[in-house]
Amino acid sequence: MKFVLDTHCHTVASGHAYSTVQEIAKYASEIGLELVAVTDHSDKLPGGAHLFHFHNLHVIPKKLYGVEILKGAEVNIMDYDGNVDLDEDTLQRLDIVIASFHPPCIKPGNIEENTQAIINAIKNPNIDIIGHPGDPRYPIDIKAVVEAAKEYETLLEVNNNSLKPNGIRSGSTEIIREIMRECVRMDMPFILGSDAHIAFDLGNFKYAEELIAQLDIPEHLIVNRSVKFLKEFLELD
Repeated sequence: MKFVLDTHCHTVASGHAYSTVQEIAKYASEIGLELVAVTDHSDKLPGGAHLFHFHNLHVIPKKLYGVEILKGAEVNIMDYDGNVDLDEDTLQRLDIVIASFHPPCIKPGNIEENTQAIINAIKNPNIDIIGHPGDPRYPIDIKAVVEAAKEYETLLEVNNNSLKPNGIRSGSTEIIREIMRECVRMDMPFILGSDAHIAFDLGNFKYAEELIAQLDIPEHLIVNRSVKFLKEFLELD
């Protein structure tokens, strides 16, 4: 299966990433990607991009090196009510928004609290993707989260970084495996994200692909196979 898009990557604007938008687009072109979403961290994560960064994303061309560029953000879920750290006006300016848990921004709660936070974020019409929901530091009711994602047409991410052995979210594999199984049971599409913090990691879905093969996931549930499918699902122009 050929993957043609990556909706989760970071530039130098995130503070702990090491490539520019231009470097990311050039590398994406070299490896055959058709679309990349630039999703820098918002500012409540230490080092994250200032509000002005997100308001000025319009200066980036729609295409670079033949690769379509979506201007987005990875926002932080700040509380169990699912509030995030960019205002509604800013969110509406963006092509794509990922909402994620990060320990500097929200203390891990119990299963009920974490599930409530994610579901409330899912209900926000400005949120398109829930980033790395398999983080073992934030246990969730998987069935309830997938049901909400399906109801509100919000994608759950299979984050390749989370699957790396001895990575920052070590212990995610079995949780992600169950999320994928639940998506199959509910016929709910999901999306792969490299979570690249340097251009050379863009489009790297190595560990996610291994899980897909093990679980024999139907191709039609993997959004990364089609730019058209992504745009239709997220109602992008």
